Amino acid sequence: MNLRSRKQSLIAEINITPFTDVILVLLIIFMITTPLIVQSSLKVNLAPASSGKPVRKAASANITVNKDGIIYLEKEAMTIDELTDDIGKIYAEDNNLNILVHADESVEFKYLARVLDVLNGMGIKNINVAVAAKK
Repeated sequence: MNLRSRKQSLIAEINITPFTDVILVLLIIFMITTPLIVQSSLKVNLAPASSGKPVRKAASANITVNKDGIIYLEKEAMTIDELTDDIGKIYAEDNNLNILVHADESVEFKYLARVLDVLNGMGIKNINVAVAAKK
């Protein structure tokens, strides 16, 4: 039997091993960086608490109150009225809004109470207050 007379067919398969490796590396990168994204980009000294638990769902909006009582929605400083308007717009689009409030441990409670009052007044149910792990 002559082997050369038989037609050889081309193998047209794609090797997906390198593609799979790249996807796994990207997955690992996203798994490592996602918790860092959840944290507020504004630095405040959070009050320590031993009963604090990790947030299971990423926040839809981060509100920060610094030690001077200045309120930030994400990275933008605003008044309480502007916060009410902006959160109202976000809440109108997403009724399952999840808010994470970061408050400096030295902030006067009246500033934090105003923010929480606005959020409760809108009927937002998923409000978490960030704390530092007590050592």
